[in-house]
Amino acid sequence: MSFIVKNTTFPGLLDLLAPHSCRGCGRIGEALCECCKNNIISNYINVCPNCKSPNLIGKCTICNNLPPTFIAGRRNELIGRLIHDLKFYSVHTLAKPLAEIINTKLPNIDGKVIVVPLPTINRHIHERGLDHTLLIAKNLSKLRQNWETKPQLIRANNTVQIGSSKSQRQAQAAQAYNLNQRIPIDASATYILLDDVWTTGASMRSAIKKLWQAGVEKIILAILALS
Repeated sequence: MSFIVKNTTFPGLLDLLAPHSCRGCGRIGEALCECCKNNIISNYINVCPNCKSPNLIGKCTICNNLPPTFIAGRRNELIGRLIHDLKFYSVHTLAKPLAEIINTKLPNIDGKVIVVPLPTINRHIHERGLDHTLLIAKNLSKLRQNWETKPQLIRANNTVQIGSSKSQRQAQAAQAYNLNQRIPIDASATYILLDDVWTTGASMRSAIKKLWQAGVEKIILAILALS
């Protein structure tokens, strides 16, 4: 029987006591070695999450109802395990390489950029000891000039989508997010919506709608894994 243990200790302490092994090749020392990270980056071609057609520039010519969308990899590859171990086993050190991977997929963007992680359910944050998407977003912002992370969206409820049907997910996601009223919208900025996994796209579409309604004009989607 396996257990998910809440990790609220200093992120680096457990790494020193029990060094990580690479999730790709098993090499001792890092949770993801440079070689395996570069393999993820080089072995995936961006596709449209809707029709799955190759989409190198982010904007699909077939499914043009989404903002420019950039995906790091498929969930059934190594990247799926990285997300799982960060999310459920609090392997904090995986946030940085995951941010580095998605960073290589994103274009150069002029002007101010605000990275908005899709918020995790509060109960899950308490159980796991971290908000994995926020942690990745903060690491992503450090990699670029003029980028910053803001929790522009907050969870409106604790609806859990795991195990739900597509129609149930869409209904739940439509009411899942609210704007964080303590953080004003900057209409001149480009907003990057960051999420870990695209399954039906319901959560991301709900978040897009909230930002559009608030007056945001420039949105880019960054997704770590396509389910």
